[in-house]
Amino acid sequence: MPTPRETILAALHARLSALPATALRGDVLPERIPTEGLLILRDGEPGESEVTLSPLRYHYQHRAEIEAVVQGADRDAAFDTLTASIGTALTTDRTLGGFCDWVEAEAPRPVDLPVEGGASLKAAVIPVVLHYSTADPLA
Repeated sequence: MPTPRETILAALHARLSALPATALRGDVLPERIPTEGLLILRDGEPGESEVTLSPLRYHYQHRAEIEAVVQGADRDAAFDTLTASIGTALTTDRTLGGFCDWVEAEAPRPVDLPVEGGASLKAAVIPVVLHYSTADPLA
């Protein structure tokens, strides 16, 4: 049985996979960027938990990251469309099907990355904060 952390990350990946862009989890940046764009979900860091007693619960604000990458002549518009679709996907169901208490994305910081012999990339890391509680930090 997967842990709550893994269940939440899998639900987030499934939500990203429903978008037109290719969604990967924990993979390296491929040599070719799909026309619709590329999303890579990084598991991130659960951080320090807050603990409540009776019953014992560990409350996390887990910071996962989504790497969003587009390439092509109209990359600014494609990037804007891709990031807006991520926002819409997350605000549609802030609990990821009831697996977490709340999910919220932070603003991306886009950068243009030159590619030798090819069209430049536009990319950003989008932090996503996953709020959830568990009875055991390892389970």
